[in-house]
Amino acid sequence: MNAPPILYSFRRCPYAMRARLAVAVSGTQVELREVKLSAKPAEMLSASPKGTVPVLVLPDGTVIDESLDVMRWALALNDPEHWLKCTDDALIARNDGPFKHDLDRYKYPERHGSDAMAHRTSGLAFLHELDTRLAGQGQLCGATRGLTDMAIMPFVRQFAAVDPAWFAGQPLPHLQRWLAGHLASDLFAAVMAKFAPWKPGDAQVLFPT
Repeated sequence: MNAPPILYSFRRCPYAMRARLAVAVSGTQVELREVKLSAKPAEMLSASPKGTVPVLVLPDGTVIDESLDVMRWALALNDPEHWLKCTDDALIARNDGPFKHDLDRYKYPERHGSDAMAHRTSGLAFLHELDTRLAGQGQLCGATRGLTDMAIMPFVRQFAAVDPAWFAGQPLPHLQRWLAGHLASDLFAAVMAKFAPWKPGDAQVLFPT
């Protein structure tokens, strides 16, 4: 039996989360190595010196260390829900660029020396755009979930979690419904299973199980 690809991941990181969502829905089995970000394993840093998750190491030694590339790799192998047909690269780029910039400075103002409320307001403008888009359809690119939803949802989740009561009070009914639906899904539950941080010599953990 061939060794499966190795996926270094941290379950609460939104980049790693979206990679795991795509791997899980594709049914492509990998060896999951949960990472403690304050003690990154040498094996991961050797594969990808930039030290961010996710990192996917294929059996032939190829390294994929961008989350969207991991998503596309998994879905190219098997895309049972046709996620690749539900892709809006421009919207994902806005999420990964300006919205992530605001998210970081809203969530970690001490780290960035930022005005958290100013960045919350700026990030909220993007959320209102998503809400308007979701008003006319169930998901961001149509009636069913796809790559765009799963690429963006982990970041919206993180934004909402900074101040849940405030987020719940915002006039974002369609976005709130969308987020709650994804967080209640079996797919999300599967990718949020807890694993101890990996260390050399540990028993192999296969994902999805």
